[in-house]
Amino acid sequence: MTQTLPKVIIHGGAGSAHGHRERLVALREDLYSIVNQVYSKAEAGASARDCVVLGCQLMEDSPHFNAGYGSVLQSDGQVRMSAGLMDGEAQRFSGIINVSRVRHPIDLAAYLQPFPDRVLSDLGAAELAREMAIAPFDPITDLRLKEWMQERANNFQSPMAGVVAEAVEVPATSESRRGTIGVVVLDMEGRLAAGTSTGGKGLERLGRVSDSATPAGNYATGAAAVSCTGIGEDILDECLAARIVVRVTDGMEIGAAFAKSFAEAAERGRDFGAIALSHQGEIAWGKTSEVLIAAYHTGEGIGDTLELDSGTLTGVV
Repeated sequence: MTQTLPKVIIHGGAGSAHGHRERLVALREDLYSIVNQVYSKAEAGASARDCVVLGCQLMEDSPHFNAGYGSVLQSDGQVRMSAGLMDGEAQRFSGIINVSRVRHPIDLAAYLQPFPDRVLSDLGAAELAREMAIAPFDPITDLRLKEWMQERANNFQSPMAGVVAEAVEVPATSESRRGTIGVVVLDMEGRLAAGTSTGGKGLERLGRVSDSATPAGNYATGAAAVSCTGIGEDILDECLAARIVVRVTDGMEIGAAFAKSFAEAAERGRDFGAIALSHQGEIAWGKTSEVLIAAYHTGEGIGDTLELDSGTLTGVV
């Protein structure tokens, strides 16, 4: 089999530019470190799916992102996380919804890949964690707890919490960033996979389900793989990841698929971003939000989307 130059793209959220510039250097260092580690695994011959799981684990371990350790708190002060994983070669999706007290939600989604019941929520997710003998883990950071306590003092006036944790006072009236983390990989054998993990939007109604553990937010075939971030309801309404992948699978170039999908979304006032890879190795991204926090490895170098202009933009590398 002809070997392919691996490609990797990751994201850490999308939304408003509040606090973004102040954390640019730290965010870039964090993203570049993770994308390098994922690329090294892919370069060593690992499958796209295994590389995606590693990337999600690394981002779930970082307190800077809204996934795993560092997840936002829901309205009752608890953390409930969701994750989705899709193997493009097998065209197989698995996911976990509103799981608590685990370090890596993506591990549960990965574990479910070979089983007939591949998306579990709430009590089923908790039972699966016990079945896997996963040690209980508290994902709440001091910054996220402080953020929640400020919102509680302000009677939860904000519609959601911040996506990137900040060591500053959280403005009670600001519309904070929102999103997830995501990883998309093309491996040396030309296989694609996508993974997405989130702590939700924060301060939400109990039982709310995000897009991350659905094909709207995370989808792949042999032709393309997409991970989304931003307002989950907007992503669900557009069925964004599946829409882009289907367009590419049906023969549209990935750049054109992104441009069309994001132009349609902008007309409807959607607020989100997405990253993707095609089977030809094209790296794509798009956003309607002010900021898309993403980085990629082309096999020859690393780039990012941290300093894009505000507004609806798409690009292909």
